[in-house]
Amino acid sequence: MTALSSPAAERNKGPILEVLRRVLPQTGTVLEIASGTGQHVIHFAQALPALTWQPSDADPEARSSVTTYLAAHVLPNVLGPLDLDVHARPWPIPACDAIVCINMIHISPWTATEALFAGTNEVLRDGVVYLYGPYRLHGAHTAPSNAAFDRSLRAQNPQWGVRDLEEVTAVAGAAGFGLAETVQMPANNLSVVFRRV
Repeated sequence: MTALSSPAAERNKGPILEVLRRVLPQTGTVLEIASGTGQHVIHFAQALPALTWQPSDADPEARSSVTTYLAAHVLPNVLGPLDLDVHARPWPIPACDAIVCINMIHISPWTATEALFAGTNEVLRDGVVYLYGPYRLHGAHTAPSNAAFDRSLRAQNPQWGVRDLEEVTAVAGAAGFGLAETVQMPANNLSVVFRRV
């Protein structure tokens, strides 16, 4: 098994943690959707040991990377990664107290955003949904670099792309979640926090 490494994950894990410290519950289970390499969950679990972390990813290579990181960092508050595709319900977890989803929405089809909130509505007790990534605001990119990134995503897969935050908020609202907060992050990204309404 190989531990994958993402320079972006290494750069953004600190700023993301600062938001998570404030918005996550003090205790309980945090489901991380689309865990990717595993760098994030290791960093967050070390810093927030009172929370139980449940990583997950639909990609077997990503789950293998998470498992490799877990073998190198013995953390009692991190569970083994779940095979979780947001489209496939019911999800393989009965309940959780918060959901963290970083950099998934723009590298998945729009149906994944809809499925994310539909599944969240089934398993989230009463905590927050935390999203991180680039977004358009009122139909416009927030920086030229985000516009270029959007073009590159759509060139790779026409179903991918930087999403309008208003459209994401509408999907969340239909599932019973309201936008509670947005936080400007480095590299023209946003932290977006939803809560049940």
